[in-house]
This record gives sequence, structure tokens and C-alpha cells, in this order.
Amino acid sequence: MKKLFAFLAIAALLTACSPYTLVNSEVYNNADLRSYHTFRIVTPDMGKLPPGMEMVTYYNIAAAIREQMVERGFTENPDSPLLINIAVTTQREIQTEPAIPPGYFPYSGPYYPYWMYPRSYYWSNYYSNAQVITGIYKEGVLTMDMVNINEKLPLYSSSVATIINNGQGQYRNLEGIAQAVQVLFSKFPVPLLPQYRK
Repeated sequence: MKKLFAFLAIAALLTACSPYTLVNSEVYNNADLRSYHTFRIVTPDMGKLPPGMEMVTYYNIAAAIREQMVERGFTENPDSPLLINIAVTTQREIQTEPAIPPGYFPYSGPYYPYWMYPRSYYWSNYYSNAQVITGIYKEGVLTMDMVNINEKLPLYSSSVATIINNGQGQYRNLEGIAQAVQVLFSKFPVPLLPQYRK
């Protein structure tokens, strides 16, 4: 029992350190992805790159997706009906907290900001829904769709998000892309082949 608890604690610690969050992982139309044996990845000539994405970023994301698919027993084939489409979105997010948190006591507790003169002395209860901005940041989201392109049938979609610091996204370096794609596939219904499991 102690070994199981220690394992779970280590696993929770390792996953908590990841800068990537799985936003969704959804199978559509009762798709059996195990019935597909080949795949192909969208290419820039099939459309256009998302705003802000450079060709090198596209190639790095495609390579990381390719690796995950191969490790699950799929073979890349330019005629495959299983098309993997990708999208990258960057949006500005504003993080807030209640102006006066419930049970707030001046100068104590984990709440930020700390007011020099306690805000609760002048902030009446009727402002209880007021929010304080505690951070402004950019969030980057990488989304992958799998589609049976011959039938135009959505099969699977997964998204992963991360904070982008100073305009430099974690999706711009090989290590960051590999980590993001690994999280992207973390709940994929086709598991890794035994030789690739850790």
C-alpha cells in the first residue's frame, strides 16, 4: 500500500510540473480509431499556416505528431483517409480574484494583492462580486483534429494549452513541442505499443 501511495504521489508531482494542460480529448461519431492503420498530416498546400506560425514550427509539430502515431502502430501514407489537421491559437487572458475574498482577514492568507490600508474597511458588501486583476498573460492552444477525409467525418479532437511568456511560446522549441504533443496524446484511445511504454 505504501508503494502504491508513493507511486501516486510521484506521478502527481511529475504531472503537476508540466507547463501544458490538456483542455479536451474527445472521440466523435463513436469512431473506432483502432480500425485505422494509416494516417496523413495536413500540409501547408492544403490550406494556409495559422497566423504567427512559421514553417519550422509546423514541421516540428508534424514530426512530434508523426512520432506519437508511429509509436501507436500507425503508418504514414499520403492516400490515407485518416487526416490529422492542426491549429494553433494565441489569445490574451486576464486572471482575476474576488476583491474581498470570503473569510478575508487583512494582512493574512494567500490572497494577492496585499493592500496597505485594508480594503475591507471601505469596500462595502454590495461590491462583493467585484474582481481584482491579478495577472494578464497570453495563452497558446494547440489543437489536433482527426478526420475521415473521404467521408468528411470528424473522428477525434484534442487540445493542449500553455502560458506564453514575453511573446515566446513554448510551441517554438523542439522540447516544448514534444512535451505539448505528448500531453495532446495523453488520452488518445489507441495506446502506445508495448516497446514504447515506459
